[in-house]
Amino acid sequence: MGIEWTVWAGWAMSVLLIVLGLAGTVLPALPGPALVLAGIVVGAWIDDFTRVGVVTVAVAAVLAALAWLLDYLAGLMGARRAGASPQALVGATLGTVVGLFMGFVGVFVMPFVGAIAGEYLAQRDHGRALKVGLYTWVGIMLGLVAKVVLSLVMVGVFVIALLW
Repeated sequence: MGIEWTVWAGWAMSVLLIVLGLAGTVLPALPGPALVLAGIVVGAWIDDFTRVGVVTVAVAAVLAALAWLLDYLAGLMGARRAGASPQALVGATLGTVVGLFMGFVGVFVMPFVGAIAGEYLAQRDHGRALKVGLYTWVGIMLGLVAKVVLSLVMVGVFVIALLW
């Protein structure tokens, strides 16, 4: 009876980590791909890596690292393309943090507002601030899309390994 309980608890933990990870792909407060990876590792560990092997876990780890890298670089590349000041980057970061307390819409809008505010404080140019805010926001959104897609691919690879 104890073994059955631990298996169920392990699968519950695996699913919980994966679900939290998928939520974390759009919520900056949670490390999405890392949580998905943790759920995959727990799922693989439950049956001693027989169905979900080390190769599958390694592929998931590479996808998680790629998701993190693309998420990080996309916002920077958007900001740099517009010639953003360091203040714009700080503003976008602060906007993201403030957006967490404003719900789902805040998470998407506040990085844009923060980048505009930061660039305006640095340059005192409305047009430039709007351009930097827009480019930064587009970069952040492209990074978010990449992170969501790669996290879903991670889950798909895991499910295929489990069922095959």
